[in-house]
Amino acid sequence: MNACELTASVTALANLLAEKLDDKEAALLAAILVQLGDTLATIAVQKDLCSAGESSKIL
Repeated sequence: MNACELTASVTALANLLAEKLDDKEAALLAAILVQLGDTLATIAVQKDLCSAGESSKIL
């Protein structure tokens, strides 16, 4: 799947969810997914730093 196909798929999924959820439910799901993305990014960076032996430089 290329970048255009991926973004089109994500957009289609968002549209499907928006049809089924009310505004408050959609806002909550959006907030949850933002937190999920941020947490996954934090974990990925921490793993990368630990594997490079650099985690002690940050904390």
